[in-house]
Amino acid sequence: MDPRLTLARPDLADAALQGVVAAERYDAPKAWQVAVPAAALRKAPAANAEQWTQLLFGERFAVLDVKDGFAWGQGARDGYVGWVAQADLAPLGEPATHQVAVLRTYAFSEPNIKSRPEGLYSLGALVTVEAREGRFAKGAGTGWFIEAHLAPIGLASAVDAAKVALGFLGAPYQWGGRESLGLDCSGLVQQALAATGQAVPRDTDMQFSFFPAIDEAERRRGDLVFWKGHVAILLDRDTIVHANAHHMAVAIEPLAQAIARIDAAGVGQPTGWRRP
Repeated sequence: MDPRLTLARPDLADAALQGVVAAERYDAPKAWQVAVPAAALRKAPAANAEQWTQLLFGERFAVLDVKDGFAWGQGARDGYVGWVAQADLAPLGEPATHQVAVLRTYAFSEPNIKSRPEGLYSLGALVTVEAREGRFAKGAGTGWFIEAHLAPIGLASAVDAAKVALGFLGAPYQWGGRESLGLDCSGLVQQALAATGQAVPRDTDMQFSFFPAIDEAERRRGDLVFWKGHVAILLDRDTIVHANAHHMAVAIEPLAQAIARIDAAGVGQPTGWRRP
């Protein structure tokens, strides 16, 4: 079983995995949710530990263990397992009613654009609307959003994942990032496709296995091209958009140029083409 997606360690595992994985002890996780715009999910219970991914506001996190101010558990959106700062979590509240449908938006302290911003929330963040006033909707635990920036849960906010990805253009490259202020290659793919209503895995190898293969000659806008440890979205047959450590940003690049550059860096040729 993939340890990235399995809530189990030699000493402790999810009670639902009893009889499936070996552990000294089994327990039932407790449901919490993210209480900050973006929370790092880390490799270890330390603030300087490697960030594996991020959880966005309102996403659920099943907590099985707590250590040194960090909670060990599993994210509900894509099943990723790791450590999240306890301060970034809150007890599970009412189910989300809406999600942020624009790249990023402020929540204000009052239903007034001149009031103090309470936080900057990224595409896909989950919001429970508890009041409305004029053009504003109040989110539980957040503040007042421009309601036009929210979409009801279950209603896709976009139809073209490539167009969504272009909205992130210039966002800094951030290892393990999923927020609009910085993200990595597979985070960009996951966020762009989520906006169209497609739930996909987190990492490049997971995404490569998840989507059906196509021949290179069949490639078109919205398809994915993979290298070892990297993925990009096709804008057309000859152009890609991707979050990458060469530009250290989300950038548009000619496909042929990217293939030559990545090959020269020792990574090799593309490993395959996939269609979401």
